[in-house]
This record gives sequence, structure tokens and C-alpha cells, in this order.
Amino acid sequence: MTPTASPIPVVSYARISADVRRDEHGVQDQHKVNRRTAAKYGWTVVYEFTDNDRSAAKADIVRDDFEAMLRALRAGKLLNGTLVQGVVIVAADRLARRPGDYERFVEAITYQDGRVFADAQGRQDLYSEDVESMGLFGAVISKMEVRKMQRRMRRSHRSRAEKGTPAGGPRPFGWKPDRLALEEKEAALLSQAARDFLGGRSVHSIVREWQEKGVKTSLGNQWSVNSLKVALCNPRICGLREIGGELVRDPDGEPIRGQWTPIITIDEWTAIRAVFDSRKGYFVGRDMKIVKPHAADYRDPTYLLAGILRCGATLPDGRLCNTPLRSNRQKNAGHHTYCCPSKSEGGCGGVSRRGDKVDEYISEAVLAKLEERSFSAAAQQTQWSGEADLKDVQERIDELTRQWNAKNIGNELFFNLIPGLEKEKARLRAEEASITASAEIRQVRANTDVAEIRRRWYLPEAEGGLPVSRKRAYIREALHAVIVYPAGKGNKVFDPDRLDPIWKEG
Repeated sequence: MTPTASPIPVVSYARISADVRRDEHGVQDQHKVNRRTAAKYGWTVVYEFTDNDRSAAKADIVRDDFEAMLRALRAGKLLNGTLVQGVVIVAADRLARRPGDYERFVEAITYQDGRVFADAQGRQDLYSEDVESMGLFGAVISKMEVRKMQRRMRRSHRSRAEKGTPAGGPRPFGWKPDRLALEEKEAALLSQAARDFLGGRSVHSIVREWQEKGVKTSLGNQWSVNSLKVALCNPRICGLREIGGELVRDPDGEPIRGQWTPIITIDEWTAIRAVFDSRKGYFVGRDMKIVKPHAADYRDPTYLLAGILRCGATLPDGRLCNTPLRSNRQKNAGHHTYCCPSKSEGGCGGVSRRGDKVDEYISEAVLAKLEERSFSAAAQQTQWSGEADLKDVQERIDELTRQWNAKNIGNELFFNLIPGLEKEKARLRAEEASITASAEIRQVRANTDVAEIRRRWYLPEAEGGLPVSRKRAYIREALHAVIVYPAGKGNKVFDPDRLDPIWKEG
């Protein structure tokens, strides 16, 4: 008897750009078709490579299984040693939408002789120059179609934004499915979160409260610091729309208002964005990598005055130590302690003070200061003096653009002048936003009832008490720092005279 030839081992490749249902049904359907195609030619599928929910048109998106397939084709085998002698796909656009990707695929599959390739339409000989050229031409056409589609989508987004029409996608938290009317309970939560944040509460504290209450995102997920930050920074919350990081504006440069009901005012949103923008920067982490720092009170400190108290011990050279005191709590102790780190840790180790007594004394001092001056005195609206300058710059930009469109000035002159004007315009807008933000934050605090602050100050947070981050915001508003002087050896009596609050002016 003549021995039967073994089936040619091939791999199946499937890809889909958007898995809306999140169940991989699209790629699994492609693999079924590929298995039927392989059986038609007497081949056997030994492995299935899958890139689900991955675009093939964007250069910055890496398709992990596509790259793994190319490595297997070059080697002629999978990582487990199984031979690979061909590929089966549903259609060419599932494989590649960029000419460069198609060229890399052809190079990998033809790296060795005798490889096979087929799609749902039939078998193809990729060793033929004509077939390879047609495939490459198809990839070029596909790329052109993708770019044309992207341009249409951008124009559509821009058109919808200029009409104030809501964007698509999942239902935004705070609005009903029509994306226009408010979902009252969710909107109230967002509105309160915005006020709390402007009042000094940390995002982490708000998120922790929402998690304890069982509040979920519109997709049913747990809230995180990042997801709440995105919600608060999204201009939708104040009725505006953003494309490419810029607010959508009318021909006069005014932001276009959307058709949906806003949750907070534009001034409040501007203030929130300004606070987050002011926190941008970098620092060197413990692993020596440069990373972004967390803002002050990004997470609620355990103790009220951590980082605010400073050591007032006198060093041998006559200087104050001035090291921020560390907080700790010993096992079985009924209270925490603030102390200066040891010399090996950058301090002097010369100050240690009972934490609950210090917290109480400084709390009463700050509350008295709030009652004395109230934040309402600081609520004066600061007038921005740059409106005329901004209007003048915008008019110059418009006039320069009109002259260029009319071909009265050349490209070289236009593109030499316009960057400077755009830079000046951006500077003035940033200045306006900063002043508006400062005024809005002061207004939020001016509207705060000091008696209510006092009532909630000593209550547990679970009973409606102020979060630690909120109390620290009031303390930072009133104080630069608190110098803690040594109490003397063996002195166990709390002496408030050894605390020196450094008050802020105003």
C-alpha cells in the first residue's frame, strides 16, 4: 500500500477591529471559516492566532498575535516545535491594512520554499510576483480607504460638535441613555464631587466613599481615582465639547455649548482643570525611574498634621532642624505620635510629641482663625485685565488668515507670523483660566459655613465628619507650617506653648 501523505500544517489568523459585544464572536467565526478552507485543501490547522479588538490601520497599535505569527513563519515552527507550513485567513483586510505589514508578512511566509496560503476566496501563490504585487496594491488601496474613512469620521465629529450634538459611545455617568437629560442621582454625586474637590478634598477620598456606597460607573465598574479624574475633567460636565484636546469654538472663538444639560458651571470646570494642570511634573522614584508625582494629599493621610509639623530643635551649628515630623503609632498605644526622624534618616531625632493633643490644639486654632476672618473676605472676584489683549490677538490672527486666503501675502510670511500670535493667544487664555480658577476656588470656600465645618470637624467620617484631606485643606489654607519645639527631657505634660503655628497672611 502507498503511504498516505500527512496533511500540511497551517495556522489560522483572525482579527477584528472592534469587538462591541466583548464576546469574541467575530474572530471565532473567522476561525471556523478558516478551518473549513484548510480542510478543503487537505490542510490541518495546528494553531489559531487571534488579534481581537485590534485595529490594523494604526501604526501605534501592536498586534501581538500577528507579530507572533510572523516569528513562527520565519522559524517554520511554533514555540512548542510544531511545524508550520502555511496560513489561512478570511480576507486580506483581516491580515493587513498597511503596506508595510503586508510586505513583512510576505517576507516571513516565503522565507522558506513550499509554503501555502489561502483565504475564503481560494488558494494563492505568494511566491508569484504578480500575486505579491496585487496583494501589496490591495494593501495600499485599503490604507487609502482607511484614511478616507478617518477623514470622514473626523469631519462628522467636528460637524456634530459644532451643532452641539452629543458624542457616541457608552452612556456617560450623570446622564440618561439619550445623553441629554440628567440622571439625577448620578448628576448629584458628580456635582458634589466637584464642589468637594474644589474645597480641598482628595480624589482618592471621594472614590473611597463611592466604593463604600456601592456607586458604579455607567458600565457597572468600580470607580477609580483615574476614572473620576477623567469624569471631572471632561468638558461635557459643564456643557462643552473637546476635540483633540481643544474646546470646540464658534467663528468668534467662543466655546460651543452642547444640547445636553450641564452638571456644573464652566467656571467650576475651568477651576478643576487648573488644579489638575498645576499638579503636573516629575520626580525620581525609588527604582530610579522618572515618574509623575502624586499631588499633595492625593491619598488621605492617616494623621491630620503629617508633613505640616516641623522640628524646632536647635542643631549644633545654631540652625533649626526644620525636618517634617513623622507620624507613627506603637502597638497597644492609645494615640499616635509625631516625631523627628533619626539622624541617619535626615532628621535630628530631638522632638517627639503626643499626636492627638497636637491635632486637637492646632484644629482649634485653625477653626478659630476661620471664624475670625472667614473665607468670605477672600471671595472678592479678581478681574482679568487681558480681555482686550486677547480680542486684539484674535483679530490679528483672523486678519492675517484672511489676507493669506486671499493670496495677498505669501506662505513664508504667514507661517512666520502665525505661530507667535497663536502662542500669545494660548498664553492669554491660560492666564484667564488661572485667574478664573482661583476666583472659583475662593468662592467655593467663601460659601462654606464655618459653623458647619466646626460641627463636622470632630465627627467620624462615617457619621458625616469631614474627610482628613478636607480638614488638611483648611489647615493648609491657614498655615504655612507648625514648628514643634522640644519639650525637655522627662516632660510628659502637653505644653501648647511649644507649638508655633506659622500663619498665612490675609
